[in-house]
Amino acid sequence: MATHPKARCSALFARYISFGILAALFALAVPDQAGAQTRKIELSDFQKIVVVSYPAISPDGKSIVIIVTRVNWNEDRHDSQLVLVDIATGAQRPLTNIRKGLSSPQWSPSGDRLAFVAEAGEEKKAAEQVFVLPMNGGEATQITSAPLGVEQFAWRPDGAFVAFSSPDEAPNKADIEKHHDFFEVGDNSYLDTSAPTSSHLWLVSASGSAAKRLTSGAWSLSKDEDHVVSSLSWSPDGKQICFTRQADPHVGDSDQTVLEILDVDSGQFRQLTKHSSFESFGFFSPDGSKIAYWFPRDGDFNNENEIFVAPSAGGDGTDVTRALDRNVQRAVWMPDGRSLLLLGHDGTRTVMWIQPLDGAARKVDLGEVNPGWGNGWMAMGANVGKDGAIAFPGSTQTHPDELYYLASPDAKPKRLTDFNHLMATLDLGHTEPFEWQGPDGFAEDGVVLYPPNFSRDKKYPLVLFIHGGPTDASTIDFDPTSQLMASHGYVVFEPNYRGSDNLGNKYQVAIVKDMVDGPGRDIMSGIAALEKQGFIDESRVAVSGWSYGGYMTSWLIGHYHIWKAAVSGAASNSRADAYNLSDYGVKWRFMAGGSPWKQENAKRYEEQSPITYATAVTTPTLILHDTGDRRVPVTNAYALYHALKDDGVTVKFIAIPVASHFPDDPVRTSDVLRYWLDWLDQYLK
Repeated sequence: MATHPKARCSALFARYISFGILAALFALAVPDQAGAQTRKIELSDFQKIVVVSYPAISPDGKSIVIIVTRVNWNEDRHDSQLVLVDIATGAQRPLTNIRKGLSSPQWSPSGDRLAFVAEAGEEKKAAEQVFVLPMNGGEATQITSAPLGVEQFAWRPDGAFVAFSSPDEAPNKADIEKHHDFFEVGDNSYLDTSAPTSSHLWLVSASGSAAKRLTSGAWSLSKDEDHVVSSLSWSPDGKQICFTRQADPHVGDSDQTVLEILDVDSGQFRQLTKHSSFESFGFFSPDGSKIAYWFPRDGDFNNENEIFVAPSAGGDGTDVTRALDRNVQRAVWMPDGRSLLLLGHDGTRTVMWIQPLDGAARKVDLGEVNPGWGNGWMAMGANVGKDGAIAFPGSTQTHPDELYYLASPDAKPKRLTDFNHLMATLDLGHTEPFEWQGPDGFAEDGVVLYPPNFSRDKKYPLVLFIHGGPTDASTIDFDPTSQLMASHGYVVFEPNYRGSDNLGNKYQVAIVKDMVDGPGRDIMSGIAALEKQGFIDESRVAVSGWSYGGYMTSWLIGHYHIWKAAVSGAASNSRADAYNLSDYGVKWRFMAGGSPWKQENAKRYEEQSPITYATAVTTPTLILHDTGDRRVPVTNAYALYHALKDDGVTVKFIAIPVASHFPDDPVRTSDVLRYWLDWLDQYLK
């Protein structure tokens, strides 16, 4: 399924079913007039928000390159450019003009060049390629010409070559052009119109000579939603590459992944461990003796993602994060090779830890700053320099992401940019963590955002904004979507129901075979606890969410009748449809307990499908869904719409004509939120 507006990318790309796109994309949306006096945030203010991503510290430790993205409202696009930030002074210098598809800046080992990915070529043949920019002056040179574009790349340690991955062209390309284009269906989305092709490794000179193919075959580098979600890691001697191999290129088979080591000269590769699935993101240690990689606790797909460290010569290695008991969503080696920097959710915060290989993890003190995940699956969100310094995008509850710098893990965070200073002129809501005792013995938490000028002596409408994933968490950071809801006079409640990844493995796996009823009871107990605070108008309560948040919304309106309004976005209303039609598809068997086509599981799928209870719905409901959504097929929205309409329930279904899980252009992004807020205002004001 997928994710709500705040969802951040979590462990195995496919595993977290979706993109945490809503808040991230709303954070990219457009404006104009900035008021001189303090006022509440408005939708047009989203157009002013600048996004900072992909920080990379230079090898000499003096500067950081970032991607700065602004909204171009007139052209309905996001404009990005590379910017160099001086660590000592904060001075900025643009390195490129606006470029389409800009991502993944990487310094050459010596720091004399900077490589990045950007779009090249004419309209229909445009594809993302690798460019190399000399730092002593001159224009960037395109060094790859992959027909279907570059998915990821990595400098060889000597700086002479770059390894990259690219999808193969269809082997029957000529036949397809003559309409002999039938294809065999596998574990893919029902929207696919061709068979997926494998992604493989190539090697190209940093000066741009002809590329050399390194791997081939029916297998593929790990993929999800047509993107590689692996990593490329060179051994320090430049002789080997660690990568994630998937059995075939179908997204639904992206659980079938193992780490392999390629000997570049001979073309031979070997598997690192004895595991047969679920491995990803292997990285050589600084001295090349070890590899850190992702693997779920006890080899159970539903468990927390943990970090294992194995000898690079081979072996399963040791689970170094077991005692931490948190779902680790990013990991990178510290320069000493004896510890790792981790990123994950802990309660209502996103947290960094330093994890020694042979000891307990310690939390990095970031004060009020909440680190961001960064853009893209290759971007940890945080980057570590050769001297152990850390750069990362981070926000506070009243300020969007800026570039932050830690001289060491023990230093205080220093903010180096102030792109979003206009937010300081706005009258924003105040965010607090909220805890309650939930059902089944769980101590639970969430986030409450109070509207500007909040008074506990007044009564306020309550809006639930449920996160997606489900393996994600609502945290105290700058969330423009919640702030906009609060500006309309609503108390916004973001509950972390069971399945969330912020309270330990037991809480995360409690959702297995109980994908909605248990989480629903968690949410309702949170509402009851919040209502006891005395400032909630119990006659004006609304529920909303996107992806898994939309799924929970559809479930809650069919089982509880306290709602004045509901907004169900990209909701998987039929579990069978999710299994049969989604790109994620058959991987639902892990959380649901098996295939719906096994008699012993069929009833469970029916019982956990909101559409089964649609006749019980009385709540006025707005349905939002992308027509080309591969993760949650739009058939789910049509079914709920007709069920409610035919039963006389007030319902409106707004379809968004894009091929994604959530629209990624500024205009449609803003329109989604406008429909959402208008619906809430119609019933709560």
